[in-house]
Amino acid sequence: MPRKPTIRGEDDANARPADAVEERPRHPIVDASESIEDEIITVTLRPTRFDRYVGQKDVVENLKISIEAAKRRGEPIDHILLHGPPGLGKTTLANIIARDMEATFRQASGPTLERPGDLVGILTNLERGDVLFIDEVHRLSRVVEEFLYPAMEDFAIDFMVDKGAYAKTIKINLKHFTLIGATTRPGMLTAPLRERFGIVHRLEYYGVDDLRAIVQHSASVLGVHIDEAGAKEIAARARGTPRIANRLLRRVRDFAEVRSAGKIDREVAEAALELERIDLLGLDPLDRAFLRVLVEQYSGGPVGIAALAASLNEDEGTLVDVVEPFLIQIGFVARTAAGRRVTPKARAYLGKPSVDEHPRLL
Repeated sequence: MPRKPTIRGEDDANARPADAVEERPRHPIVDASESIEDEIITVTLRPTRFDRYVGQKDVVENLKISIEAAKRRGEPIDHILLHGPPGLGKTTLANIIARDMEATFRQASGPTLERPGDLVGILTNLERGDVLFIDEVHRLSRVVEEFLYPAMEDFAIDFMVDKGAYAKTIKINLKHFTLIGATTRPGMLTAPLRERFGIVHRLEYYGVDDLRAIVQHSASVLGVHIDEAGAKEIAARARGTPRIANRLLRRVRDFAEVRSAGKIDREVAEAALELERIDLLGLDPLDRAFLRVLVEQYSGGPVGIAALAASLNEDEGTLVDVVEPFLIQIGFVARTAAGRRVTPKARAYLGKPSVDEHPRLL
């Protein structure tokens, strides 16, 4: 019989068997998008001040300095670009920045701004110091992006009305606003747009201790009884991401309400997360399917993302934004010019070492 894959913690020398599940959920618990329920709860759990924001210490400290300097000069803060994997708190930071600047917060999404006219109404209604947050800013259409350049740099826009012989350009002056852009793919931003952001920060994955603090705070807000060991177990499987930690907490809460009178300890958290097929590293069935396809169908790579997406019947964006970043972070996948490669560490995790690897990896 073929060996079952093994689940290993980063510091766990004794691997334990895991159920080899070939199928994967159509809507994995680790996802780039959020349901309406997720969005409502996320807003409820979101901190509103820097002193309640956990993690990203260097980013937070630099932002606090920039905000204080802008206040002392009596000016709106410079345009800000926040980038990093989804779920790390870019929207939360944008809200906190607006609050600290005592500014009105307006929000839009790159894909929804299809034409310059979609942006005109927003920009012309901004008051001095207002914060305009554009999520997925890398997905702005080229025509809208070019329309945004003078708005960011000169606080004015040239709007074309009529066509042909009757066409004329109207110059509209704007109030001095602040644009905060968020993106999971900074490499897709054009150089002219990227250069117009005066403040640029990358958000990194969170450590287990910070995530444990976030889980305990969220549990208190949701009225969930959880001890420190239970919170740490959830944090350890949350892929370094607060959004995922809060999502897992809600699934463990459901399990606890049915199986353990609503109380969460380490054993309850372990049982709930195993039922969700979230392993000790935080990998779900889609992550494991991604690794298996790389190893079994493509001999470990290199292989392009389009081929992987076709083999998995999954959207390329989900693989690039959600699956790949964490697998790269933990050293399971290497992204090369020729394509994606699986690493010896990932082979050991799957229980499929290559023939030239040392037996100790088994």
